[in-house]
Amino acid sequence: MARVKYVESDVDLVARMMRAEAEGEGKLGMLMVGNVIVNRLKANCLDFKDLRTISHVIFQIQGGNYSFEAVQKGNVFYNRARSVEKRLAKQTLNYWREHPSKYALWYFNPYAPCPPTWYGQPFAGQYKQHCYYEPKANTCEGVYRW
Repeated sequence: MARVKYVESDVDLVARMMRAEAEGEGKLGMLMVGNVIVNRLKANCLDFKDLRTISHVIFQIQGGNYSFEAVQKGNVFYNRARSVEKRLAKQTLNYWREHPSKYALWYFNPYAPCPPTWYGQPFAGQYKQHCYYEPKANTCEGVYRW
């Protein structure tokens, strides 16, 4: 059973986002970005209330900007997804979860050491150049559900 409901167009969106945000971090880095997308859909809390589809997550606007920099800047996100990224996207949508992105709702590349918090949320860990952040305890139970 999949972690979230999705259709083939969602696989394409997740695959494109994974590539745009983390292609330089290999397959594991792309899986972690995909995991954050799925977590945001499952969370229904904090900045991610009432997101009901993958498209809602990918194209969410916060503070006048898209939540994901790749959508805002356009770069690789607007290229066609390749089969390897689609396979990884399905893996993430169906079952994949691993630390430090297992419960993360945020990630970013600070081009410096990872700060201990990001917008008040605790640091979960780092994979290559990306820092991952989980919600504070007892603030977002949805992200901890399968």
